[in-house]
Amino acid sequence: MNKIFNVLVENRSGVLCKVAGLFSRRCFNIDSLAVGETDSPEISSMTIVSSGTPRILEQIEKQLNKKLDVIKVKTYESHQAIARELILVKVKYNKSNRKEIMEICDIMKTDIVDMSKTMMILQLCDTPDRIKLLLAMLNQVSIVEVARTGTLALLKCMESEN
Repeated sequence: MNKIFNVLVENRSGVLCKVAGLFSRRCFNIDSLAVGETDSPEISSMTIVSSGTPRILEQIEKQLNKKLDVIKVKTYESHQAIARELILVKVKYNKSNRKEIMEICDIMKTDIVDMSKTMMILQLCDTPDRIKLLLAMLNQVSIVEVARTGTLALLKCMESEN
């Protein structure tokens, strides 16, 4: 079972280390972690995706709420949120596989953001499942390097929020 934790924290040094330490001390798993400043430079937003039993996920939420640097913790299931990741993939190509790579890019709506005579860098911003699908499709060609962000997520818009 996965859960997304959107944690607003004070934007200062050491906060990420404290939160990561909470997970490591208790042997909680972090599937994905992304941190960035919010619209306020004093506050950062951490999006943490974790997996475990319902009891473990409940413990994570309780422990996060106890941290002094934590302002607010929101939790939601993946079906309640809009979640996206960014991936950059460097692939080696030649005459025989170039067309295949271009077809994969077309099917997956992936951008080619850089190119040389033998390499290209592909970019996709999509759901974690589609990112995995892209990687599976590209496994047939020569992947040189992969850079991938953690999941970013926001609760879906509700009509009652207006």
